[in-house]
Amino acid sequence: MRSRMLDGHRRHNPLRRRSDVVEAWTALVVAVLVLIGAPLAGALAGRWAHEDARAVAAEQRAERHRVRAEVVGRPPDTLPTAEGVREQRLRIAVRWTEPGTGPRTTIALVPAGTHRGDRVDLWFDARGRSVPPPPDDTTVWQHTLTLGVATAGGSAAAVLLGHAVVRWVALRHRLAEWDREWARTGPEWSRRSA
Repeated sequence: MRSRMLDGHRRHNPLRRRSDVVEAWTALVVAVLVLIGAPLAGALAGRWAHEDARAVAAEQRAERHRVRAEVVGRPPDTLPTAEGVREQRLRIAVRWTEPGTGPRTTIALVPAGTHRGDRVDLWFDARGRSVPPPPDDTTVWQHTLTLGVATAGGSAAAVLLGHAVVRWVALRHRLAEWDREWARTGPEWSRRSA
């Protein structure tokens, strides 16, 4: 019984077109690529992004140093307005004491709403310029997940777009095959009904 079923599947089906076979195999390949390939691509991209972001964070931590400074300048009475800015920062004079060099004063970026006499944590580079803090572990993981998810989603979208193109081409070929078959058999049907 089993051999008869297998032999039945091997026989040529006159209704099956080559475009049907191509479309069936493409659907299988697309399923494998979307379910396995896209997540794998996302995981690999996320791993690369994580290693790169950790290296950048370590490099920035090595070249930047944090100081606890006192605001000595007077902040402006009115703040400039800016749309789309997450956290507004102002340039104000600050002072701190470094071991071995004594007190230092410079202009630095401090959060809006800071008043004279407040103490703030600031980061400076080797040249003494005020810079943003190096990325922390949360920022590194956010970067990792964002890049991994974007890569997986982009890979899946590219595969599905490719599948749509293949289906469109297969449909065009199927319609052309049907037109050719109808051109051969259509006159026979027309004669019988006439």
